[in-house]
Amino acid sequence: MPVILKRSARVGELTPEEREFYTLVGRASRVNPFGEERITLDRKIAVVPESTSPSRAVEAAVKRVEAEAARLEREGRLTLSIYRGEDHRLVSGVITFIFFYRYRKEFDRLIKAQARAGEHQIRASFLKESISGLESSGMDRDEAIRTVEGCYQLRRAYYFINHSLVGPSASMIALRYRLWNNVFTHDMDLYSRILWNRMEDFSTLILGETGTGKGSAAAAIGRSGYIPYDRKKGCFKESFTRSFLAMNLSRFPESLIESELFGHRKGSFTGAIDDYHGVFSRCSIWGAIFLDEIGEVSIPVQIKLLQVLQERVFSPVGSHSEYRFKGRVIAATNKPVERLRTEGNFRDDFYYRLCSDVITVPPLRQRIEEEKRELVDLVQLLVARMVGKRSDELTDMVLDVIETNLPRGYPWPGNVRELEQCVRRVFLNRSYHGDSVQASSHIASLPEGFGDLSRGELSAHELTTAYCHMLYQKYGKFEEVARRTSLDRRTVKKYVVEWQERLDLREA
Repeated sequence: MPVILKRSARVGELTPEEREFYTLVGRASRVNPFGEERITLDRKIAVVPESTSPSRAVEAAVKRVEAEAARLEREGRLTLSIYRGEDHRLVSGVITFIFFYRYRKEFDRLIKAQARAGEHQIRASFLKESISGLESSGMDRDEAIRTVEGCYQLRRAYYFINHSLVGPSASMIALRYRLWNNVFTHDMDLYSRILWNRMEDFSTLILGETGTGKGSAAAAIGRSGYIPYDRKKGCFKESFTRSFLAMNLSRFPESLIESELFGHRKGSFTGAIDDYHGVFSRCSIWGAIFLDEIGEVSIPVQIKLLQVLQERVFSPVGSHSEYRFKGRVIAATNKPVERLRTEGNFRDDFYYRLCSDVITVPPLRQRIEEEKRELVDLVQLLVARMVGKRSDELTDMVLDVIETNLPRGYPWPGNVRELEQCVRRVFLNRSYHGDSVQASSHIASLPEGFGDLSRGELSAHELTTAYCHMLYQKYGKFEEVARRTSLDRRTVKKYVVEWQERLDLREA
């Protein structure tokens, strides 16, 4: 009995009020930072009004958590060794929370330095210091290192998602939320306990029109994967610039795609004068491969890619040796994937192996329709990228030319890529009049027969089928059309097919 009392006396305990507060802190650490739940939790932690902006709420929350932690430290209670069970977990969460925000600027500097250095791994003195600090709080060395690895990954994901895919529109907010889940899943606790080093089987298919930013979305995922810390060298084992490899499949003729993907052995075909390492060979075990324009590849190539995704092994052209592939695969296409499947140009089994997650990047016209500020934020970002810093003067000049020279509701057929060239042309000539060919083509791509509307020649049924066809042309997914029209998927598909048959008869 005395032994039990003595053991209980050494175990620290949180008060009910502290448990309630630290539970909020732990939840805030685990939820998606691009969602409403995180904003709500930050306001609760900080005890600020609902009108407080997200950025101010998180800063106020951090200050309050730091103040509470400082109080625990003064009382000699901010050490994990005195806690057990749930209290141990809660205090560990508070220590990690404080650590993340204390070193976030250091992590950001490391990310920027690593981006400039390329594949050469950057050493940062704060890493060893931060690991020692976590150990002094009661973490063992393995737990401290895992915490540093996790915080570096969290900061990279936030940095690349938040900086590469800007915009206050509803569709962009939803996109950033989806990208975060793609990296960490919907449950950060599940990810941290089980999946943090087992994400290679979660392939992703990114859809969207040309120029919408599918490559930026893929890069945000690919550069945000787990990278272990090298204890001997005092740096992370790999640069995130090397862990993400991109390949545009439409650039290569059919005869060379297999070699570019899997490599080849010397003499395996005419012109193979040396061994060549394909993109699957160059991808690291912590990396990701981005296969752009996946809708362009032939069925035979799809079959070989399917085998790699299923069996995780590949052989270079001209070799019988098998090599294991451990990275993730991210693929993208600007073509409606359901149409590709219906027409037999995209195998169903290949699609099902790629679609652990399917993410659609919205077109620029949709983003601007949802939120006018979207165009301002994008121009600001593009100007800053081109001149190396934010410039209100240049941003205002570009926006003035757009407002003066382009018609209201200009559809931006080239999406963000067109806007980028618009900014450059304004810099050079202080003018931009849009892409008249593609803009008219975009307008003409609306379902034929809408002109009958002004003449009163469309029935309600024809109008509905035409509208469903238009939405399918725009979004490429029956599910999305069903969501927007409040119709079931089967009805949507019937209407789309029906209107397409009508168009085919007109052309015939």
